[in-house]
Amino acid sequence: MSYTSKLKNEDLDRLFQAVLCLKDQEECYMFFEDICTISELTAIAQRLKVAIMLKDKHTCHDISETTGISTATISRVNRCLHYGTGGYDLALKRMKEH
Repeated sequence: MSYTSKLKNEDLDRLFQAVLCLKDQEECYMFFEDICTISELTAIAQRLKVAIMLKDKHTCHDISETTGISTATISRVNRCLHYGTGGYDLALKRMKEH
């Protein structure tokens, strides 16, 4: 797979290298609790939840009603699913394989 990010830079390369070095969920918790605020982690986790629900054919209204996640967040994730780089699809596919 060949993809060149518009965001690519040395700092992000180093961040992603650090993430790829983590061995398990416990190490992820340790790292992300240190590097992110609770709000940042919650926002990222919510986006993944929205992506899963959209892929499972839930409507925007249903997702907002059942989770309390804003329609703006849901719309952003939906836009990424349809017009983004395919990152959500790749991660969700691999999650199902495990």
